[in-house]
Amino acid sequence: MLLSWKWKTSEVQHYWELLQVLVARNLKVRYRGSFLGVYWSLLNPLLMTAVYTAIFGTAFASYYGNSIFNYVLAVFTGLVVINFFSACTTQALWSVVNNGGLLNKIRMPVSVFPISLVAANVFQFAIGVLPLLTIMTLVNSKSLVNVLALLLPLLGLVLVCTGIGLLVSALFVFFRDLPYFYELVVFMLWLSSPIFYPAAIVPASVKSFLILNPLLPVIESIRQIALSGALPNVHFIVQSLLSGIIFFALGLSCFRWWRHSFMDLL
Repeated sequence: MLLSWKWKTSEVQHYWELLQVLVARNLKVRYRGSFLGVYWSLLNPLLMTAVYTAIFGTAFASYYGNSIFNYVLAVFTGLVVINFFSACTTQALWSVVNNGGLLNKIRMPVSVFPISLVAANVFQFAIGVLPLLTIMTLVNSKSLVNVLALLLPLLGLVLVCTGIGLLVSALFVFFRDLPYFYELVVFMLWLSSPIFYPAAIVPASVKSFLILNPLLPVIESIRQIALSGALPNVHFIVQSLLSGIIFFALGLSCFRWWRHSFMDLL
């Protein structure tokens, strides 16, 4: 039993070291020669927020307390969620196939590749976007409880991204047309998430289908915590975490189930 425990500890340590190396490599390759580096992840939602505000701000301000500023904050929070999800899962999709040559030469845990890409985006998010979200939350709520609670829906978001990243990276080994189809999936998630429009304008007949969107509870929870000024809504937080756990469990289970067939196709 002691030998088994030591072996498992050594395996976890090896996995952690591999993860650190791959995350550092991903970040260096991604931002080599870049002027803004990780802050590109912040510039994109800021510019898109300005565009949406210029086009829809006046029309939708009435749904946000007749305040264009509130609309700006709501759009920004929605954009950072969908951008993070899109970056994590799209990059993870290619991770196993792109490293097929390495996996054929060296025995490595295959899951480390998609997870390292999610982890690299988490680091980028923590440096670029999270400080701004923290300031927004503190200014609106004036409560450290809300600032700490903000981490819970973000944890749900990371779990969703990790689960779907594992799922699509495994599926891509078998179905090489997946990237074209997945672009449509991300686009549909973007449209079905109340990012630049208020959820109140969605017809009741359509709202029942929105529960299939794993990002919806995350966006609602982050907005409630960061923008409402009220104490965190436990219902929204539980929904976002439950969404994350479900998709993480689904992605991990499928990845483990299919990984034994990877080497024949890489």
